[in-house]
Amino acid sequence: MSTIAILGGGIGGLVAAIALRKAGREVTVFEQASRFSRVGADINLTPNAVRALDGLGLDAALRQTAARPRFRISRMWDSGAETSRLPMAEEAERKYGAPQLTLHRADLLSALESALPEDAIQLGRRAVEVADEADHATIRFADGREERVQALVGADGIHSVARTALHGVEHPRFTGVVAFRAVVPAAKLSGLPNLDSFTKWWGPNPQSQIVTFPLNRGEDIFIFATIGQESWRHEGWTQPGSVEELRDLYADYHPEARALLDACDAVLKTALWERDPLPFWSRGHITLLGDAAHPMLPFMAQGACQAVEDGVALARCVQAANDLPGAFAAYERMRLARTARIQIGSRQNTWLREGGNADWVYGYDAWAAPLGEPAAMAD
Repeated sequence: MSTIAILGGGIGGLVAAIALRKAGREVTVFEQASRFSRVGADINLTPNAVRALDGLGLDAALRQTAARPRFRISRMWDSGAETSRLPMAEEAERKYGAPQLTLHRADLLSALESALPEDAIQLGRRAVEVADEADHATIRFADGREERVQALVGADGIHSVARTALHGVEHPRFTGVVAFRAVVPAAKLSGLPNLDSFTKWWGPNPQSQIVTFPLNRGEDIFIFATIGQESWRHEGWTQPGSVEELRDLYADYHPEARALLDACDAVLKTALWERDPLPFWSRGHITLLGDAAHPMLPFMAQGACQAVEDGVALARCVQAANDLPGAFAAYERMRLARTARIQIGSRQNTWLREGGNADWVYGYDAWAAPLGEPAAMAD
């Protein structure tokens, strides 16, 4: 019973596993899927997350296929006018210690999996109940097996079993926003400006936007568009979308924005769901991480990035503490206020629309932030 268990083999869970192993802890990741799938086309790692991953020795692996956006640009949906242009790439590396990297999600997951031994991950282990005991945590699985572990980290997503154990049964809310996702070869968009940058077209309301950025060393362009929709009646959260519907919904956008959508051959359509910030993440030998603790809308591009920060901060607190419940309490103090602010800011969808200070997000260093203390968040 010397292992720390991590429920969930997503980005946050794997980062936490790597960081905890580097801190000298025995870790087992329990993932409900029978094999790792490659769902999701993109991942946008802002400098705060890249610096955290670099500290785990993943810098070379991440940069093999990633693109490095030159700027973070805001443009208006109708006129095309630029309202802000934030230098990234070399300037971000100079200012924040790491660039922004945009890459296929599968490439990031492969890099994380390769940093762990095979016996550290158990697939096909779906947890149905967890409990905090006097000196350990207990996990009960769908197949009837039970594990007693030293402590448990719930990195099991928005439907987290660990979250339910701490806060009772609750349900995410449909936001009234849906998203379209597509990947287009850059060659099909030849002649359009800013293909080497992260560009956000701000729509007529907070629910409407188009975001683009390069993938695969700039050979592909990822397109992400959101729009308001009253309800979601489909069984799954993601389904094949209609290219014609996509183009019709943004027919009033600037011609350069519409040209991006004209190049799409196929899209996926996804419902966006949310929860409110939690008052606490930890109890005894159980704590939460990533979407289990703070599911975020994608409008600040921080969902995965905050899970990465969580994993590093958690490992540092565990390494410094004499006991795991104390380490989890310090980790919660360190992370809760920062993630709650980003969670709420993502919901509001106004950040950097007309410039502003990105330092409190991009300049955060999970390896150097004071342990057990809330992050400074001055604008």
